[in-house]
Amino acid sequence: MNKSYLIEIFLTLRKRIQELTPEDLTILSFHAQNENNWFTPENVQLALQGLVHYLEETTFRKWAESYPTPSHPRKIGVVMAGNIPMVGVHDLICVLVSGHFLQAKLSSSDSVLMKFLINTLLAIEPQLSHRIEIVEQLKGFDAVIATGSDNTARYFEYYFGKYPHVIRKNRTSVAILHGKESQGDLENLAKDIFTYYGLGCRNVTKIYIPENYDFTLFFKSIESFKKVFEHHKYVNNYDYNKSIYLVNKINHLDNGFLLLVENSSFFSPISVLHYEKYANLANLVENLELHKEKIQCIVGDSKLLSDCIHFGEAQTPIITDYADGVDTMEFLSKI
Repeated sequence: MNKSYLIEIFLTLRKRIQELTPEDLTILSFHAQNENNWFTPENVQLALQGLVHYLEETTFRKWAESYPTPSHPRKIGVVMAGNIPMVGVHDLICVLVSGHFLQAKLSSSDSVLMKFLINTLLAIEPQLSHRIEIVEQLKGFDAVIATGSDNTARYFEYYFGKYPHVIRKNRTSVAILHGKESQGDLENLAKDIFTYYGLGCRNVTKIYIPENYDFTLFFKSIESFKKVFEHHKYVNNYDYNKSIYLVNKINHLDNGFLLLVENSSFFSPISVLHYEKYANLANLVENLELHKEKIQCIVGDSKLLSDCIHFGEAQTPIITDYADGVDTMEFLSKI
């Protein structure tokens, strides 16, 4: 099965997703949310739109054709995460398009959607059944791609360290504000904060603000996302975190659905956004570079920072955006 044909299979997958009827989407979303309550119909459809974006024909062809095909296909074990819908799909695409065999350990939090994609691929080309295997435990593999937390990464290193591997740990995203953002900029930043309820590594969990920053426009701009408060799990997190701050007399800002806390940590709990003040932008950028292993994306004004992701674009990666900055296709081409 040559690469050109594999590319056509995935472009057909793109078309099949675009052709899903409202009834199809309703049924799929129902089963996905039944497995993982965070996977609301809105977020399932957003993830499917993201996959369609991944498979945009011109970019996808150029990307797939830019890597050599290995002379000896290997069996690649992939341990997939399940924090947001179909988060493992990029690895699936990479393994299959590169010409290797996929042995997938699906997350119990995201098996419905991943099996839907795999079954759709098999319906397009049944011969892929010889290249895709879903397992409970990885066995007989030649290389591993594993995504998890800092804690699980230690186990991954122990079990898979002797094989060629890509092991991903906890990452999150931050935003840098200069205080002169428009309401539109901040409304777009709200997407980066609240999409998928903040559960993804590309979600902004901390903002950097200049001294004497006025939060008035920020709170006004994020008001349209108060709908997150319709989800009982989000509400439970908000109530719990607020109670902790009140009991411990921790200063915080509260607009009724988001808690802002001054904190040096990159990672914040669900319903909480950390902030930290900065006096010198160059020093801030230098400090973030020292901690780049913890940061997936830096969001901000592209006029301010040349290599940042502009407000509102953190959750719309393209196929060439690799998790943790590790080129998965290059890794697979050298096995």
